[in-house]
Amino acid sequence: MWASFGGVSEVASVPVEAQLEAYRSELTGYCYRMLGSAFEAEDAVQDTFVRAWRNFDKFEGRSALRTWLYRIATNVCLTMSTSAQRRIRPMDLGPAGVGTATHPGEPRPEQIWLGPAPDDRVLPEVADPAEVVAGRESVRLAFVAALQHLPPKQRAVLILREVLAWSAQEVADLLDTSVASVNSALQRARAMLASADTEAEVRRPLDSEQQALLARYVRAFEAYDLAALTALLHEDATLSMPPLPLWLRGPEHIAAWMAGTGSGCRGSRLVPTAANGMPAFGHYRRDPDGSGHVPWALIVIGVSGGRITSLNNFLDVERLFPLFGLPDRLEEGTGQPEQAGELA
Repeated sequence: MWASFGGVSEVASVPVEAQLEAYRSELTGYCYRMLGSAFEAEDAVQDTFVRAWRNFDKFEGRSALRTWLYRIATNVCLTMSTSAQRRIRPMDLGPAGVGTATHPGEPRPEQIWLGPAPDDRVLPEVADPAEVVAGRESVRLAFVAALQHLPPKQRAVLILREVLAWSAQEVADLLDTSVASVNSALQRARAMLASADTEAEVRRPLDSEQQALLARYVRAFEAYDLAALTALLHEDATLSMPPLPLWLRGPEHIAAWMAGTGSGCRGSRLVPTAANGMPAFGHYRRDPDGSGHVPWALIVIGVSGGRITSLNNFLDVERLFPLFGLPDRLEEGTGQPEQAGELA
């Protein structure tokens, strides 16, 4: 990736590339929260690194390298935000549909949708369990979706202050503004987010109750036992399928959809992964042209209070499965249900 940059520069005997690379995951997480797309976030970080590499000889060390990189990344994200519309979820387009609907609507352009992100791309490795939980909470789908409702500079202020715990003075210096302006922007951002529904429990691999719930979900889904599946759903559970605009609310409508138009998912297999600090699965449907199973959706699951609150199905599998390191097909006899219920 760095080969295109030419030669290797060194500061304090550490190559520039290595110094920058150390910040990749946390910068990707920051840019993802700003932009709502894992792909745009990775582009933004690469642009940040290119600019930093080209200007490294001008970096005088008056601020920490991390602060300098965040300044560049923020400017990149603000520029990208001015030329793109706010990313949304199907719930932002209108009221919930009904499970007996025969058509989910025409796919909308990818550029409008909030997308999922792999945990290992947007969350740096930390040893403190409390920091792990806090990091996962800050990339939940509902939280990132709520961030997209904020003006870009307010978004940056809230992420830097509330998620990354920067001081008001540090944020003011980064944005070339005053502490008073930062505090005012933070107050407005907090007020807007207070009205947003961002509740969902993060993935807890050592939580036996959560693991048992997910294992029951896998068994019910792979057996296509709709009675068992709907018994796991919260009364206000939602199902969405971007880039399709239709979304559903409530076990009755979700079950009706799965029994009708969605019945092509019968006989599917699930492979566990992790997205947005939440449990997730690669969903494979039977290959219509032969044996085995082929990618159909990335399912990110919201869980709260021992029930499933959301089934977020992302259908852009050509890009998402490679991003998440999921296989491009499952042969017969792979991905057993008992294995799929175990999340790392």
